[in-house]
Amino acid sequence: MEFVVFLLLVGGVVGFFVLPAVRRRKAAKEAMGGMTRSNDPGAYGFVPADELDVRLPGPDHELVDALTETQRTQDWQPMARLLALTDDDWELRWQRVQSAAGAAAMELARARAAEGPPKAPADPADLSTVSFTKNAPSEARQQDARWLRDWRAQQPGDRGAAQVYAQFLVWQALADPGSADHRIVLEEARNAAREAAALAEADPTPYITELFAARALGDRRADFQALWDEVVRRAPHHMGAHLAALPYWSQKWHGSREDAYAFAEGAAARAPEGSLLPALPLFAVYDHLPDANLVRGMYQSQVVRDAIEAAEYAVDGADDDHPVRAHVLHLLVCFLVRAERYEEAMQAVQAVDGYVGALPWVESPEPAAAYAAYRALAVAGYERRDGDAATAPPPPSQ
Repeated sequence: MEFVVFLLLVGGVVGFFVLPAVRRRKAAKEAMGGMTRSNDPGAYGFVPADELDVRLPGPDHELVDALTETQRTQDWQPMARLLALTDDDWELRWQRVQSAAGAAAMELARARAAEGPPKAPADPADLSTVSFTKNAPSEARQQDARWLRDWRAQQPGDRGAAQVYAQFLVWQALADPGSADHRIVLEEARNAAREAAALAEADPTPYITELFAARALGDRRADFQALWDEVVRRAPHHMGAHLAALPYWSQKWHGSREDAYAFAEGAAARAPEGSLLPALPLFAVYDHLPDANLVRGMYQSQVVRDAIEAAEYAVDGADDDHPVRAHVLHLLVCFLVRAERYEEAMQAVQAVDGYVGALPWVESPEPAAAYAAYRALAVAGYERRDGDAATAPPPPSQ
C-alpha cells in the first residue's frame, strides 16, 4: 500500500505539474511530507489511508451499520429493513442500492480469491463465473455474499432485493468486460432490472440500473433515449440518474464530446434551486480528459474553471446531507489539486475524508491509495503556501 501511494505521489508531482528538474526533488519531498501529515489523525484529523472506506462516497451511518451487520451475519434482513425505510427518497435509494450491490460484489470477489482458481463447471450452462458461490467450503462461505442470494430467493416480491441484485449483476459484468459471459450477464442484469421495475411503478432506481446495462450493451440511441425518458418521467432532476446516463453520450462510448457537453449543460440549465445538476459539466469534462493530461494550464483553462465553479456553486447550494453531494466533492478534489487551488481542495477533502467510493478513485486498482495521494498533494500544496492544520479551511457547507 505504501509503495503504491509513493508511486502515485511521485507521478502526481511530476506528471500533473510538469515541474522543472531542479524543483522535482523538492516537490516530491514536500508531497511525501504531505502524505505523512495527512495520514496522521493528530494533524489534520484525516482518516489513515488503510482505514478509508471503499464502499461509499460519503458518510451514511445507517447504511454502514446495516451493511456491516448483514455482511457479518450473512443475514439479509438489516439491509431489507433499511431499504424499506428509505422508501421514495430516490437519490438516497439509488445511492444505497448501488453501494449495497458493490459491497456484495467485492465480498464475493474476495471469497473467490480465497478459494483459488475456479473449477470448470460440470454443466456448460452453469455460469459459475457470475453466480453466487454454491459449493465452497464452509469456512470460505462465511462471507461470500450469500445474503443477497438468500434475500432474492426468500423474498422474490421485495423490490429492494430485486434492485440490489440487478445492480450487483451490472457491477459483476462491468468488472470483467473481457469475459466470455459479459453480454450474458448484462442481459441478465437488464432482465433483473425490468423485474424490479415491475414491483414499484414509480421508482426510477431499476431504470437507472438498466442505463448501465444499455450503455455496455451498445443500445441504439433511440432505445437509450426511450429508457432515459422513463427515468425523467419519474425523477426529472435525479443527479445519480444523470451521472449514470452521461457516459453513454461521451466519446468513449456512443457519442462525442459535443453530445456529452450538450447533455450536461442542458441538465444544468434546467436545474431547480438546490440541485446538484450544475455540477454535471465537470463530469463531462472529466470524461473527455486526454489520456496524457500533463499540461498544468489545461486545468486552469476557461472551460475547466467554469466547470469547477459551477460544481462548487452546486455543492454550496445543495443540502449538506444530499446523498450525491459527496460524488461531486470527490471529483472536485481531483480537479482542484490539478489546478493548484489547494485551499479549496482542502475544503473538499475535509468534507468527504474517510470514504473513497466515487470517481475518480474507483477507476484506480487501488482507490484508497489514489485518493490518499491526492489528499497528500493537497496538504503539501496548502502548506507550501503557508497553511497549516490550525488554519485549515472548514469544509464547504450551505
